[in-house]
Amino acid sequence: MIERWSRDQVLALAPDASSQKAAQGVSAAGKWPVRGTTGTLLYGECKGSGARPYLACVDLTEPAYRCSCPSRKFPCKHALGLLLLWSAGEVPEERAAPQWATEWAEARAERAAKAAAKIEAIRARNAPDTIADQPAATSPEPAAADVSGRGATDARTADSAGPAPETAATGHGACRELPLAASDEGSGGSGEATPGIAGASDGGLGGSAPEPIGAGGAGPSREASRVEGTPARHARVAAGLGELERWLADQLRQGLAQAAEHEWEGLAKRLIDAQAPGVAGVVSRLARVRADDDWPGRLLEEYALLHLLAAAYRRRSDLPAPLADTVLIRVGFPVTREEVLAGPVVRDQWDVLGRRDDVQDQLTARRVWLRGRHTGRAALVLSFAPPGQSLDASLVTGTVIDADLAYYPGAAPLRALVAVRRDPSQDAPTGGAPPGVPPEEALDEVAGALAEDPWTESWPLVLAGVVPGRSSIGGLPLHPAARDPWRLIAVSGGRPLTVAAEWTPRGLRPLTTWDDDDRAVIL
Repeated sequence: MIERWSRDQVLALAPDASSQKAAQGVSAAGKWPVRGTTGTLLYGECKGSGARPYLACVDLTEPAYRCSCPSRKFPCKHALGLLLLWSAGEVPEERAAPQWATEWAEARAERAAKAAAKIEAIRARNAPDTIADQPAATSPEPAAADVSGRGATDARTADSAGPAPETAATGHGACRELPLAASDEGSGGSGEATPGIAGASDGGLGGSAPEPIGAGGAGPSREASRVEGTPARHARVAAGLGELERWLADQLRQGLAQAAEHEWEGLAKRLIDAQAPGVAGVVSRLARVRADDDWPGRLLEEYALLHLLAAAYRRRSDLPAPLADTVLIRVGFPVTREEVLAGPVVRDQWDVLGRRDDVQDQLTARRVWLRGRHTGRAALVLSFAPPGQSLDASLVTGTVIDADLAYYPGAAPLRALVAVRRDPSQDAPTGGAPPGVPPEEALDEVAGALAEDPWTESWPLVLAGVVPGRSSIGGLPLHPAARDPWRLIAVSGGRPLTVAAEWTPRGLRPLTTWDDDDRAVIL
């Protein structure tokens, strides 16, 4: 049985504020003369303006959504309204669902089984090179794929995503962030959700576009780097980064205040021509740093990190393989999903800690933070959507999923794809506050991540027994944009609680807390 979500958790799934308002307008019981739940499948018939009602159903284990309405929003107001009724305890439990709902669920299960089998086939082909021995603690159960598992994300139609833009910014710490491929998880279109390999919105494996990524991933140590590039590209990148190093030296000689915005724009364009899009994305956002009050120190920090990245690229042959992978990825060399999914996976029960959406360069990037209950591993799942399309909503804040995660290569374990999702077992947790640590232990974890990957711009933490204030949580400073977290303070009432937060160099961004009833409160 799936634990009922809170009203906050449901409304957080809405693609925009207008969808939240519309969903509340159709969440009255009188709008749904037929409604019910089997425990994992939620269904209902909503009265509309036409003669025929809209048929809506939700697979609560993903979640995934289907509605017969013509809306292109995902999930639509009817699915959200039905979820609001369910969260309020106004949907009766039934032994069986109507035929139209069960047929949809069975079709999804069949597609998911094929997707899981395809992932296993890819992993089997690469078994001699990619399967590494992992300690038993890395998964609560054997990591072999279960054909009943499902891909993590759903697109409204299997081929609705279309061609993806080259890169997207992710919005952590302005200049420290690096471009990320938009082709990872997009959604759009209408109709039912379609599970795929690591999510249908990943675009599948065959012919997927390579992508530069901007967050370090977890991968096994290797004698050779897993990220490659042609000699011609390396030559162009080396020339571009050589120019960057000379430009940085000039900036230090002339003074930080001398650089004009057009200089940064011109340098970013030349770095794009040199096939170093990751570095170009950092340079293009330097103007935002100088607009802040504390710009001198921050700009010098960004210059130092750029210089470190250029120097590390020049000396990449002397670096350990995982760190060399991190350097190449942050410069902008692509890693395909097929390469990620062919590697080892980590199975665990993953707490969905929270998410943050950022709009940059006419593209919305969604970051969803996870943490394993048994392994303690942190993970970041990214999705992207152009204007007018909905983001992936398959990971619900405050829930727990049983899944295999495949990490991107790199020195610090972070970015991952949800390769296979499984039905929760009878005794598996489906919600509640995750295990937390004291602030001192959390800082040790961040320090370890920075030691492995000095370009890390964010990291998920779960702080236990902390009392929030107007400018700090448990003694750790808040990000300037997150000061005065009145909702968090109200939930606390001066008492210690568990808080999931995103660490950044400028301070913490609170994500989620849990009230006295152990229900998630999204901040």
